[in-house]
Order: sequence, then structure tokens, then C-alpha cells
Amino acid sequence: MKDLFLIVIFLFSLNITAQKPCEFSVNVKDSIGIYKETKSAIVHEFIFGNTSKYVFFALALTDEMPSLTVQILQKSKDFLKANCFDVNSKIFLQLNNGKIITLLHIDQESCGTLIRDDKGFDNRILTGTFMFLKGSMEELKNSPVNMMRIKYLTDMEDYVVKKEFQSELNNHVYEPETFFMNNLHCVE
Repeated sequence: MKDLFLIVIFLFSLNITAQKPCEFSVNVKDSIGIYKETKSAIVHEFIFGNTSKYVFFALALTDEMPSLTVQILQKSKDFLKANCFDVNSKIFLQLNNGKIITLLHIDQESCGTLIRDDKGFDNRILTGTFMFLKGSMEELKNSPVNMMRIKYLTDMEDYVVKKEFQSELNNHVYEPETFFMNNLHCVE
């Protein structure tokens, strides 16, 4: 009976600690090197009147170097303020355990692209790549994120990271708080 109990506990613990399978939008290996990128996930969504803003995360692995790809999509019929990423841009992630993790932007300035759609909306798309500091990935794998700060060239924005939400954009359920815990194993 004791053995049966231990087997049940062991199987249950395997089920709890099992990692989610990796879903890649890009998975290329050729003579130049290896590039993998996970599917994008919405980590922040703001919709108010004619204005909406979405922050997407995807993890990438380029020749054994993990990085975070951030894409910010703004949509409005009103004026859209341009934010830019530069060499001094950073993402600060505050974890539930109180630690703050910093990700550094690569040395490439980007102010995004403005596109007007056929419904009269201006759409600004800003994409940036951020690198992990040594030891930060271990912290991100072990604790959920509760706050995020993005430092742009001339501005800074704070975001409360939700445990879970259903996106109005595509009706998918996202878990931004545990994004890194669930996906970092895909780029190690």
C-alpha cells in the first residue's frame, strides 16, 4: 500500500512539473547557424475608445544566444506618440519574489513604422530585441512577473502584468505573469 501511494505521488508530481511543449513560429538550422523563435504571446492589452495598445513577447535563440523580442502595436484614430528603442533602452521585470531583472536592448535604434489602414486608423509597430543578463534567466524560470517597465529613448512606461486574461484581439487566453516560467526552456 505504501508503494502504491508513493507511485501515485510520483506520477502526480511529474504531471505538475511537466513543461509546456514549445511552439515555434520560426525554427531554422542551416550552414549559417540556428535561429528559433517561439510564437508571440500578448503580455499586455489596453483598449479604450478608438485607441488600443498591445505588447507581444517572443523568445528567440540565435546561435545559442537567447533573447526577448518585444513588439508593441498601437492603433488609434488620434495622434500616436512615437517611442523609440536605442542602445540605452531597457526592460525591467519585477518578480513576485521581489527581485528586479533587467534586459538590455541591442545596439540598434528603432522608432517603429506608422501605417494607416483603410478604416482611418493609424497603426504604429515598434519591434526591439533585448538580451538577458547573466543569471537572470534562472530567476525568471522560478518566479512570476508582476510589473514591467519599458525604458524608451525619451520616455518610460509601467505595466501591471496580469496573471491571466482573455484577449479581445483574438479571444485567446494568455498568462503573462508566467510567460518566462512556461517558455524559457524553449530557448536554452
